Amino acid sequence: MKRGLKAYSSDEVAALRISIAFVVLSPLLIKHYKIDFKKYWKGLILMGVFGNLIPAFLFTKAETEISSSLTGMLNALTPLFTILLGMIWFKMKPSGTQIAGIIIGLIAAVALLYFDLNNAPSKNALYGLLVVVATICYAISVNGIRQYLYDLNSIKATVWAFTITGPVSLVYLFGFSDFTTHFQTSEFALSSLVYISVLAIVGTAISVILYNILIKQAGAIFASTCTYLIPVVAIGWGLMDYEIINAIQFFSIIIIILSVYLINRR
Repeated sequence: MKRGLKAYSSDEVAALRISIAFVVLSPLLIKHYKIDFKKYWKGLILMGVFGNLIPAFLFTKAETEISSSLTGMLNALTPLFTILLGMIWFKMKPSGTQIAGIIIGLIAAVALLYFDLNNAPSKNALYGLLVVVATICYAISVNGIRQYLYDLNSIKATVWAFTITGPVSLVYLFGFSDFTTHFQTSEFALSSLVYISVLAIVGTAISVILYNILIKQAGAIFASTCTYLIPVVAIGWGLMDYEIINAIQFFSIIIIILSVYLINRR
């Protein structure tokens, strides 16, 4: 996302991400074209819109004002909202240990939001909240997949979810954005498009399929806790991109990993 924004607007990066993922996955429709829409339409819409489309636009908008590391770290809020929505939606009853893990993870995530990379209070809390809203969308999608798509093949579910959102993104990209102008005029147009393609193929199409498999085999709460590891990966990429990690961030990540252990302990 950070590299894509060098040539394109945040909305264009988001639309490109969904559109490219759709184009890459579309050949799989040849094998997975048969589906019972009457049974699965709710889950596919929740997965496509709340699990991919809306978060894509929220993340890229946030990325215009906050660091890529902080954006990744705030993903740690996803398990919190997953279990809270699960309690309301499905009347789940988490154990005391799980609740403790969620609270500990939330505290660590708040510390990440409050302190930026310069070890000072963040001045871009509003843009950080966009990421928070995106994690709520992820939580809705995770619970929706578990409820409505539990018996649907993960590849088929992913292909059809993007078949719903992909055309919308393509229409927006070529009909309501300045993508073609930026592609023709920006010196970073091609390199940014390559980075966005990697984001779309690896970070969206492939990862969504794997994530759906995880949700079905291990449950919504366990699957959502994998987002606690995203901050660790985000820090790694940030360091490679000359971003600085401070002591508070390092300590927060350790606490987050501890919370993962508590949530998944049986």
